[in-house]
Amino acid sequence: MPTLTLRPFTPADQAVARALILAGLGERFGFIDETRNPDVDDIAAQYLAGGHLFLVAEMAGEVVGAGALLFEADGATCQLVRVSTRRDLRGQGIARQIVAALLAEARPRGRPRIWVETNEEWHDAIALYQRMGFTEYARRDGLVFLELRLAA
Repeated sequence: MPTLTLRPFTPADQAVARALILAGLGERFGFIDETRNPDVDDIAAQYLAGGHLFLVAEMAGEVVGAGALLFEADGATCQLVRVSTRRDLRGQGIARQIVAALLAEARPRGRPRIWVETNEEWHDAIALYQRMGFTEYARRDGLVFLELRLAA
């Protein structure tokens, strides 16, 4: 397997990152409703301009994964969002590496609590987060909420 490189999103990644994320949602839900995901229409404006972190995973010059960390206004919490891996490369640890890199960025920024929400039917995503130390704290409306408390 070629080397995986994780790097910050750049505007040149917009089209491929958006397509990757929407394709993953389409596979999960059986259709893509592009109006329900306006944040991926302009990742630089929605994430980078707000001081958030958006990473892409690149392999052999191609973007094969993505994930973001939203830094909440409370100064102590961040939300993990948009973790996605290209379908043909799933199960190879790419999402795990993306999540690990995002978590590593939360520590020096003084964010001891990271949370994530996912669909309750996405067992592989739930299992990934649990393997990375997240614990479930709520379920409602078909969603599972998990959190990770980082040691100081």
